[in-house]
Amino acid sequence: QAQLLESGGGSVQAGGSLRLSCVGSGYDYSDYCLGWFRQVPGKEREGVAAIASGGRTSYENYVQGRFTVSRDNAKNTLYLQMNSLKPEDTAMYYCAARPCQLLRSVAFLKPTEYDTWGQGTQVTVSS
Repeated sequence: QAQLLESGGGSVQAGGSLRLSCVGSGYDYSDYCLGWFRQVPGKEREGVAAIASGGRTSYENYVQGRFTVSRDNAKNTLYLQMNSLKPEDTAMYYCAARPCQLLRSVAFLKPTEYDTWGQGTQVTVSS
């Protein structure tokens, strides 16, 4: 059974950094597109960053230049390096996966395009 497990969340002050990890099990994710998404209570889940099987990356404007997404296919692991964190980055962060051949390139950062999700890891940024 395909599973994703996030880790690395925590509480930091504004301007600090965190590195999230997402380990996949039960399947080889090397041909998958992988994404990071976040959600706060009462709001819809939103895209953060995504990376294709070939390494192409995409970022939402609100994290561009501060966050870096990467993957290690040998370890079946996805990463999100978050720098210069802001209070508005506070959210539950989720990783997700879908075979790249089934994912529309124009919807690379849309949560509805992904069908395998982790449980989430909480990130809290204080001012």
